[in-house]
Amino acid sequence: MKVSRRELMRVYRRLYRHYGDLHWWPGETPLEISVGAILTQNTAWTNVERAIQRLKEARALSATALDRLTYSRLAPLIRPAGYFNVKAVRLKNFISFLQGSYQGSLKKMFRRRTDPLRSELLSVNGIGPETADSILLYAGDKPSFVIDAYTKRIFSRHGILGYEESYEAFQGLFMKGLPRSVPLYNQYHAMLVNIGKDYCHRRPLCGSCPLKGWRSTPPLRSN
Repeated sequence: MKVSRRELMRVYRRLYRHYGDLHWWPGETPLEISVGAILTQNTAWTNVERAIQRLKEARALSATALDRLTYSRLAPLIRPAGYFNVKAVRLKNFISFLQGSYQGSLKKMFRRRTDPLRSELLSVNGIGPETADSILLYAGDKPSFVIDAYTKRIFSRHGILGYEESYEAFQGLFMKGLPRSVPLYNQYHAMLVNIGKDYCHRRPLCGSCPLKGWRSTPPLRSN
């Protein structure tokens, strides 16, 4: 089902009235945000914060330090983020890419145009579309809309797309339907994450959701 720009902005305004400015994503530097985007896969953000704090305490939160760390030393530092052995490999893969292609400089990396850089990030083993777009949007200030499970659940329940539709199909709703604006994409995604956490559970709290009544269409699939 098609959704117009007017409808997308109606959702945005409803959520904004409820949440206001969210200033997401947390992180002091582009590297910290990028590391967080990799570590947050399949875990809660509070766990990622603990892992990042451990990296800071070990003075390991720089491209040079992460490049020098062995897997056996890195994995225990990020243990709070879960799947720490797998994530250590993914983080090292990203740092190797950064060092090899951009001399360890995120500033140089983000000078690259968005689409080619996104393709490069997706070629790094362990970085999928959601992680790549999170790095581009939140660390690089590039207009690449992030799609996550919350977004798919919310929009499928409102009859826009089936939950099983591809990442690209969901991203296309926003990238084609909205102006290419980093602040807009940032705030929109952050609010959808909060709606997912606060209301759109597997057993949804539809009665109190700010999006109640936005569309009368029944859900395509419950997830």
